[in-house]
Order: sequence, then C-alpha cells, then structure tokens
Amino acid sequence: MSEVIRIQAISAEGFAPFGELIDVSGEPDKIINQGMCGRYHDRATLDFVEGRAGLNLFNAIPRELPYALDLVERHPDGSQAFIPMSEHPFLVIVAPDEGGKPGRPLAFETKPGQAINFHRGTWHGVLTPLHAPGLFAVVDRIGEGANLEEFPFEVPYTVDR
Repeated sequence: MSEVIRIQAISAEGFAPFGELIDVSGEPDKIINQGMCGRYHDRATLDFVEGRAGLNLFNAIPRELPYALDLVERHPDGSQAFIPMSEHPFLVIVAPDEGGKPGRPLAFETKPGQAINFHRGTWHGVLTPLHAPGLFAVVDRIGEGANLEEFPFEVPYTVDR
C-alpha cells in the first residue's frame, strides 16, 4: 500500500526551502505605465551554471486526484520557474535532498495567479496541472549538458487532498 502525501495550500514560508512563490502579494514596488500598472519587481532568483535563461512553453495534460507520484527530478545546473498561462491552480510536488536522493515528498496547491520558481538542484515532481488548459511559460536554463536527474520511487506515493 502506498503512503499518502496530503496536499497543502502553498505559502511563501512553506515553499521557501525549495524555491520562491511568485505572486502579487503586498504593495507593488513601483507604479508604471501612466499609473495603470503595479510592478512587482524581481520576484524570482534565476540561477544558472553556464548557459542562459530561456523561455519555453509547456502544454501538459491535466492530472486527476488521487495522483500516483512515481518519479521526481531535479536540475543541477539551473533554477526553473513555472508560470501558468491560465487562472487555474496547479499541483507542486517537492522533496528535500537527503544525501543525493529525495526524501519524503511534500505537495502544495497554488492559488489562481501564483507561479513558482524551483531553486537549482531541488527535487520536484513533473508539471502537474489539475485543470485544462495545462499551458505554462517556463523559464529555465538553456545550455550544454543534460541538466536533468530523475529518481523513480520503488513504491509510488499517493497524492491527495
């Protein structure tokens, strides 16, 4: 029988060990565009080893709960930001590093209008939208090398509410 990982609401504090929650909380840093736009400045730390930032579009098939988590991955050479291109929440799965392998995963659900940026080297689940369309802008490293390490779990975890 698989171990159940309960989904929790994402918060900047709870997600901090793994990355940054990107949203428009608080007052804008600056008002621009003739007073019609609030700028929330520098909300994610993009971190790349040799290479450059690239903007990609991902179109993922939505997943259903309960979700069988059988694999996590990490990118040792670059951070990775996921920015939904719809107003739907999505599932964010992370795991602490324990001696080069993932520890027990945690599952978060974003609110509409939130995005996330994984720190470089953070174990995380694959892109997991819960609603269609699963369209995301993804900022990650473009450069030489694979920049991908996968870890399949021998026994999948069950992720649910």
